[in-house]
Amino acid sequence: MLIALTFAVILAVLLIPYWLFVVRPESQAQRQVLKRLRVSRKPAAVRAELIKAAERLSAVPSVDAALSHGREMLGPVEKLLTQADSGLTVGSFLMICGLAGFVSFSVVMVLTRYALIALPVALVACAVPVIVMKHKRDSRVKKFEEQFPESLDLLARALRAGHAFTTGLLMVADEMPKPVGPEFRTIYDQQNYGMPMGDALKSFADRVPLLDAKFFVTAVMTQRESGGNLAEVLDNLASVIRDRFKVKRQIQVISAHGRMTGWVLSSVPPVLAFVMFLISPENMRVLWHDPLGIKMIALAIFLQITGAMIIRRLVQIEY
Repeated sequence: MLIALTFAVILAVLLIPYWLFVVRPESQAQRQVLKRLRVSRKPAAVRAELIKAAERLSAVPSVDAALSHGREMLGPVEKLLTQADSGLTVGSFLMICGLAGFVSFSVVMVLTRYALIALPVALVACAVPVIVMKHKRDSRVKKFEEQFPESLDLLARALRAGHAFTTGLLMVADEMPKPVGPEFRTIYDQQNYGMPMGDALKSFADRVPLLDAKFFVTAVMTQRESGGNLAEVLDNLASVIRDRFKVKRQIQVISAHGRMTGWVLSSVPPVLAFVMFLISPENMRVLWHDPLGIKMIALAIFLQITGAMIIRRLVQIEY
């Protein structure tokens, strides 16, 4: 009964503030933007409001004003959320990280009464949303990389058929699935609302952390300034991207053994500690009841994280 009550309290502490300060204000702001877009207004006014809404760091005005003072420091977080296409604002994401750390610190303090253990656990809990968001970004980028050559082929065929470059962007946005389609839709919408094509393409290169996307932007901007057969350039670029993607797959196959070894070495200590706790909990309790055991746990966690980072660096091969 005590465990169920504790779980219910922790769940309420997490969900109620999240709904009050994140979901509800963002839903209201989204409804207001959609309501303004339904009204017949000048494109310049609509564009200005869309840009202003996109630059908000939080749906709560007071939080947005506070975070705006440190916008340069929060730039990497904002860029990560944009690249992951999470739909969260910076304020919402920071609140999730803070709640995760606070709840983890409170639970560990109640169970162990040692701040030396609770603090590292809270730091790890704060880093979990960042790790999840990076994983989501990496998955989205990998999917984009697979679809990108096909989208370039479609754009080249549209240009050969006599369509304008902007019309080709719209065709790619309509025909290609996520995440390539929405990204090209963003380019089309930005230039359609008055943003210069060069700025829209540079924004695309910032949103997609791929060298292939930068190649595409450079090729298009060079062709727009000096002329040339853009369809042929895009065909060549698609061929180069496919070759690079093939090399990347080969490198992943070659480094598979090292990555598997890293996963095994990183997972053995915590799994072994869990098994020993199940077999002999009295002996394991000495670790967090004795001051020396607490220091040993902290040192083990530090060495475990350091070793995992070193192994991860070794198996990441530049290509």
